[in-house]
Amino acid sequence: MNFIKLTLLSVTLFIVGTVQAQQAKHSFSLSDTSFVLDGKPLQIISGEIHYTRVPREAWRQRMKMAKAMGLNTIGTYVFWNVHEPQKGQYDFTGNNDIAAFVKTAQEEGLWVILRPSPYVCAEWEFGGYPYWLENEDGLVVRSTEPKYLAAYKKYLTQVGKQLSPLLVNHGGNILMVQIENEYGSYGSDKAYLELNRKMFVDAGFDGLLYTCDPEAAIKNGHLPGLLPAINGVDDVAKVKKLIGDNHAGKGPYFIAEWYPAWFDWWGTKHHTVPAEKYLGPLDAVLGAGISINMYMFHGGSTRGFMNGANYNDKDPYEPQISSYDYDAPLDEAGNATDKFMKFRAVIAKHLPAGQTLPDVPAAKPSMAIPAIKLTHTASVFDILPAPKLNPKPLTFEDLNQDYGFVLYRTTLDGGKLGLLKINGLRDYGLVYVNGKRVAILDRRLKQDSVNISLPKGKVVLDVLVENLGRINFGPYLLKNKKGITDKVVFAGKEVNNWKMYGLPFNNISKIGLKAGKPAVNQPVIKSGTFTLAKAADSYFDMSNWGKGIVWVNGHNLGRYWYIGPQQTLYVPAEWLKAGRNEVKVLELIKPGQTELKGIDHPVLDALTDQKN
Repeated sequence: MNFIKLTLLSVTLFIVGTVQAQQAKHSFSLSDTSFVLDGKPLQIISGEIHYTRVPREAWRQRMKMAKAMGLNTIGTYVFWNVHEPQKGQYDFTGNNDIAAFVKTAQEEGLWVILRPSPYVCAEWEFGGYPYWLENEDGLVVRSTEPKYLAAYKKYLTQVGKQLSPLLVNHGGNILMVQIENEYGSYGSDKAYLELNRKMFVDAGFDGLLYTCDPEAAIKNGHLPGLLPAINGVDDVAKVKKLIGDNHAGKGPYFIAEWYPAWFDWWGTKHHTVPAEKYLGPLDAVLGAGISINMYMFHGGSTRGFMNGANYNDKDPYEPQISSYDYDAPLDEAGNATDKFMKFRAVIAKHLPAGQTLPDVPAAKPSMAIPAIKLTHTASVFDILPAPKLNPKPLTFEDLNQDYGFVLYRTTLDGGKLGLLKINGLRDYGLVYVNGKRVAILDRRLKQDSVNISLPKGKVVLDVLVENLGRINFGPYLLKNKKGITDKVVFAGKEVNNWKMYGLPFNNISKIGLKAGKPAVNQPVIKSGTFTLAKAADSYFDMSNWGKGIVWVNGHNLGRYWYIGPQQTLYVPAEWLKAGRNEVKVLELIKPGQTELKGIDHPVLDALTDQKN
């Protein structure tokens, strides 16, 4: 009995001691040259990982890899549109549990730099803003406009409830928090930045706050009194001058975004940069005591419909691909690359005396899933929900729909030949006459019209419109509505009396499919099953398919598109299981495909002819 009592006492003391250790408050401050943690200089060597781009079950593995490369800190944005997808409805569960992500980092011995600006850019849909902001009349993002500030404050208050207890000064591992995000590239209103600062403090973020901007924008984007950080510069002298000029001639010096490569968008070459280009600058920066955050250390995947897009007056609309591999040190599946090993060797040179790096974990196994027969199908036209009626086309926002597709349908008098023009098509439209596809219109290629011939009699005209991602950077953040955003004209006459069918595809399990072949030349959903002895990472080879979305066991893996450069979709082992698995495919332009093949490696660099 005494032995049992002693054992229970020991366990209790251990638990109490562990809790006390976890709750121990730290001090984190600035000296003129360095960050200071508990009275000692700290050089931050950080890498960006976004919790939303990595399966929750894989967070810890990615963090162990970060430690193995020599990182002591993880940077992450916080994404407004995943946490408040509809106005007043908050979600911090599952893959959106940012507090759990931060706590996992603490368990792995990593600090966190938090970037909860309502605007993130990040090649993310609408730059992180929720779509419903577009429905608030008069709302102006990144401004002192009252409706924006009210929505922003409500959201940030919820974020604060989740994360302010995890600040380093409250016993957590969040070292510092960024307000706004590269604001100097957008504006220069210091009153707006001061409102940002105050809202962060009011939300509970009472620790160290900072701003970050690229070289040309640091003066505009910096709020006096906060630490200015620099993005995209790694020349030691220039970093010190840019930060010092905006911080009373002092440091510490922090490169908030140091880019080891770049992202990709549909129809353009995959971006890669050899590691050797970065080794000298990385060595010099670390040798000078400058702190750094690699954007990205690990990109992961932009699954679902959450990719953003670039657009300005000079360049075409450029929606980003689903892979966010980024040619980063850790690849899309979480394995070390050549860049990882070479960066690790540089970082190892600058470790504190007596400190060594953990061994690099072995690469995760991957497999080629045997060919899957897709045996059940349905035409999208056969599974339409109840329509909404309106004389003129309604946008996604008018329909209170965030992402996915909308089918626009009307009836015309036939026996005519003429130009069909869709003003404000955003972003990809498949045109059908009496259920037969007659054209594809693509915003990227500035296509919004086509000559069509209507048969005699009453003719059903359908336009299936895909939201390919709202713009995430630049002056067009408030011109981001989706669908048919203006009017439709045929043979010189405006077309009215529309039915709109919302197809967000946010719950694929509710869609019933039947055995057999689908209607010819219509978009289809297909499904099949496959059996595995055990789960491992894999990739679906979509090179023989056209354009669409793939789900595995209910998880949306992202978009595919034959134009490339991405030809595969990463299938995380964490979303597979031993035994029976299910796959569903939404295919827009090649409905005859009946087989899905797996391979054991990604294909991210194969472009094809972009003709429809």
